[in-house]
Amino acid sequence: MSGTDRSRYPHLFAPLKVGARVLKNRIAHVSMTTRMSAGRKVTPAMLNYYASRAKGGAALIVTEPVSAARFQNAPHKVRVWSDEDLCGLSRWAEAVEREDCALLAQLQDPGRGRHERGRNPDAIGVSALPDDLSWTMPRVLSVADIETLVADLAASSRRLQRCGFSGVELSAAHGHLFHQFLSPWMNVRADRYGGDLAGRCRLLQELLAAIRADCGRDFIIGVKLPGDDAVAGSVAPDQAAAIARHLAAGGDIDFLSFAQGSHSRDLDLHLPDLHGRRAPYVELTRSLKPAVPGVAVMALGLITDPAEADAILAGGFELIGLGRPLVTDPAWGLKASQGREADIRYCVSCNSCWGVITEHRPLACDNNPLVGAPDEVDWWPQPAPARKRVAIIGAGIAGMEAAWIAAARGHEVWVFGATNEVGGKTRLLAALPGGEALSSIYDYQALMAKKTRVRLELGVRATADDLRSLAPDVLVLACGASMMWPRALPAAWRDEGWVPDLRACVAQMLDFNRHQGGAAVIFDLDATEGTYASAQLLKRLFDRVVIVTPRDRIAEDVPLVSRLGILRRFAHLGIETMTLSEVDAGSPLEDATLAVRNIYTGKITPIEGVALFTYATPRVPDGQEFQSLPGGIGESYAIGESYAIGDAYVQGTVMTATSQGHRCGNRI
Repeated sequence: MSGTDRSRYPHLFAPLKVGARVLKNRIAHVSMTTRMSAGRKVTPAMLNYYASRAKGGAALIVTEPVSAARFQNAPHKVRVWSDEDLCGLSRWAEAVEREDCALLAQLQDPGRGRHERGRNPDAIGVSALPDDLSWTMPRVLSVADIETLVADLAASSRRLQRCGFSGVELSAAHGHLFHQFLSPWMNVRADRYGGDLAGRCRLLQELLAAIRADCGRDFIIGVKLPGDDAVAGSVAPDQAAAIARHLAAGGDIDFLSFAQGSHSRDLDLHLPDLHGRRAPYVELTRSLKPAVPGVAVMALGLITDPAEADAILAGGFELIGLGRPLVTDPAWGLKASQGREADIRYCVSCNSCWGVITEHRPLACDNNPLVGAPDEVDWWPQPAPARKRVAIIGAGIAGMEAAWIAAARGHEVWVFGATNEVGGKTRLLAALPGGEALSSIYDYQALMAKKTRVRLELGVRATADDLRSLAPDVLVLACGASMMWPRALPAAWRDEGWVPDLRACVAQMLDFNRHQGGAAVIFDLDATEGTYASAQLLKRLFDRVVIVTPRDRIAEDVPLVSRLGILRRFAHLGIETMTLSEVDAGSPLEDATLAVRNIYTGKITPIEGVALFTYATPRVPDGQEFQSLPGGIGESYAIGESYAIGDAYVQGTVMTATSQGHRCGNRI
């Protein structure tokens, strides 16, 4: 890597021989589905994505899963089992390999696993057992099917090698098909591919041998194995060590990694968030390492900081696997090597990226609005054709993103923020359990605002007179939104100040250290992660927390991998949920009793000892005083351009706020 200063991170930027290849450093991009292919072929967006991570400093990239067996025909996966897109495959390899970065294709099949609702009638599996999460019953592979699968994957590996790929990774974790063969819980076959450890490992052994025979020793073969899939009777750490030892004995594996969880209620374990500790699986992986002497082992799982990565490598690992951090900033390695850590856009470990791809949309990120863009690496805004005066109302993440980009393009930019700090409502989310990393979004924006000389007017509620005095050419409304009053509740409760909204409530309680006692009840019409993080905060202060919602289940709009984590935490914390329910308007709040009514039967269930009643609802845009002035915001004060972004436009997410701010800043 040009300009690398190894003294800052001597382990992270040390070369490493993997197989016959010498990698320039220890940074590996682990497999991330992009959903950027089209017609089962490589697209320009895919080339942009992978080339950007190679240019940004990764030494090894594992692709998203490809279709390498003839029965695999998912429309969002690149087909490599035929010659129909040899040119695309060659361009893919060239885009990465020319940056001195090894490109490996991931070979896997989900088997019976399914992330979406419903069941997969085309699923294949090891045994006639349903999936632990979706209850999909697979078609069981015959011995002949398995032999064909091995032959297909070996032939596809050879085709990839001819096109310029440096190797492949076999994904035998996460409850995927190969994992299902390894697990005594998932594999109850009576033929040579089941039974004891040797039988359950036979498919992978045969596959490793076939690929090695077809592709030779210069071809890198990596394997991802379960470290602890957290399924009773399946693969615990002792079995993981035995599996790794058995497979590595053949000498065909160049590197290994260990993933956690499975396609079950423990799916959330494979994408850890900040509700637990950082780098949670390093110690487990370290305990498994002695089982595979001489094989490079990759550490992965919630590793986001270069200093953290260097320290982990110093502890005996050979590679650092990064997925979400390199989605957020493809130049993570480049910036770290140049001592520009403050310029890194850090992963916030929110799993929005996972949620997007499971909704069949192209990969996107809360803290990187440019995923897949041609100029994504170390991006900087292009100069504007003419300098303008820009006023932005609101210092949240939408307004701040627009502000620093507009200023970097040469505009004079003023930001008016009602509070004394930037970040808006995201700052409150960052203070809640599991939200800590969200602060990196507005910390980065504040740094860029300072660098580009944005004029911050904080603690100021801008008025129409302020705007007339400033006489801006452009007005941007980014002043957020407020929770609406639940229409099912009496207006008197609102007017008499008996019931605060959840945001106001938790903002006041963040610094509470004294236990409040009693029950806290949240009337949830919002169903966002902020509501559930708030419930965890309240559980520290109250004896009982109850979420009441008219929906049939909680966290329905949250990505599955995050929803499972919420359900796990609620179970351990004892947070109660009352679904298909709403608060009865006749509840005698003054008696500390709240009546909850089933929306279908009308049956009343009382909650007694209520010390706090609050609500979370959809949000209504703020800034109406600007939008309703004579002539509207576009004509008032002779402003030529006007925009509303973030929640000031319509309720959205962290991702929509940063992306709208980004587009706005570039459009001005």
